[in-house]
Amino acid sequence: MQNKKMNRSLIYTGIALVTIAAAACGGSQPVAPNPANMPIPVNLYQVQAQKALYFDKFPGVVTATMQVELRPVAEGYVTGIFFTEGQKVAKGQRLYAIDDSKYQATYNQAQANARVAQANLEQAQKDADRYNYLNQHDAIAKQTLDHALTTLQNAKSQLAAANQDLAKAGTDLNYSIIKAPFDGTIGISQVKLGANVTKGVTVFNTLSTDGPVMVDFAINEKQIPRFAELQHAKPADSIFHLLLPDNTPYKYTGEIAVIDRAINPQTGTLIIRLKFPNPDGALRAGMSCNVNVRSADTSAQLVAPMKAVVEQMGEYFVYTALDTLIPNLPTQKDAPPAVKGLHAMQKKVVLGQTIGDKVIVKSGLQPGEEIIVEGVQKLHDGSLITTKAPGAADKK
Repeated sequence: MQNKKMNRSLIYTGIALVTIAAAACGGSQPVAPNPANMPIPVNLYQVQAQKALYFDKFPGVVTATMQVELRPVAEGYVTGIFFTEGQKVAKGQRLYAIDDSKYQATYNQAQANARVAQANLEQAQKDADRYNYLNQHDAIAKQTLDHALTTLQNAKSQLAAANQDLAKAGTDLNYSIIKAPFDGTIGISQVKLGANVTKGVTVFNTLSTDGPVMVDFAINEKQIPRFAELQHAKPADSIFHLLLPDNTPYKYTGEIAVIDRAINPQTGTLIIRLKFPNPDGALRAGMSCNVNVRSADTSAQLVAPMKAVVEQMGEYFVYTALDTLIPNLPTQKDAPPAVKGLHAMQKKVVLGQTIGDKVIVKSGLQPGEEIIVEGVQKLHDGSLITTKAPGAADKK
């Protein structure tokens, strides 16, 4: 009985060892392609060199030609608001009023002081004229005339000082009324009636011009020569276009207004400012947009459909159609030495600018090569393909 158990144990052990060995051998054996697989139907596209009109894109921000924060030069409580928020205002139009009672009192006092100084000057002038006449006839002491002339000069200085105080008081009184410095659109008020405002600190509102408007965007310092040349291009060339936040094109083209004086040392970029007309008010200060700059390169370039491109680990590939022999693995039983037919061959490409549903291929392809544009998702390098299967399109 004991011998039977031992023999059975040895048999099980042998079976286990055979199974492990078979699994090990099977794991190291590569899987050969199955020649019985049907060719994958695809569509082909023949790449050719052609002139490609495209635009370089830059993120931009709309800025007003003129924009100012309205701050008070006087202090006090807001007693009047004379505009509708978000509406256009004219230069010199009253916008806000600050309580002017103390400024009015100061002005009235300065005005009274100026009148007193004027009266004193007139009296001093009369005394000086009288004493000068008496002095010509030796009817008065010389010292008396000197005192009269000194008094006259002091009266003139006092009047000048009084007039300066009056002008200052008048300016302070005028500052109690906030007026629009130029034509533009007023924003939402940051203060309400009764608010106590501080001189030079409180922001009442922001006023900006409506048009034309500016669009700022940054370029790499290597692109400076190109934009310096574009600055002198004719506006009719329509080089600069805008794409609004909803991806609709802006119907007016722009031109370079300013190239900034210095490069940002931290980013290595330079600000370009474009000027665009804004008759409809579609562009507003602070709006984000995309600046499309038409490329100056008019040479013929290879263009391929974007759907033919496959991205792998940050690199780009396409499949070309090649009529060739693909060898099978020698370990495959009953397989012919090679599979004859049209095969998909993977090629690495370097891409350029995207133009609609196509993309410029800078390198990796030659004119006349046929690339696969349909059925790409089913392919791998060396896949057997066909353009004759039902539903497959003719070659383009």
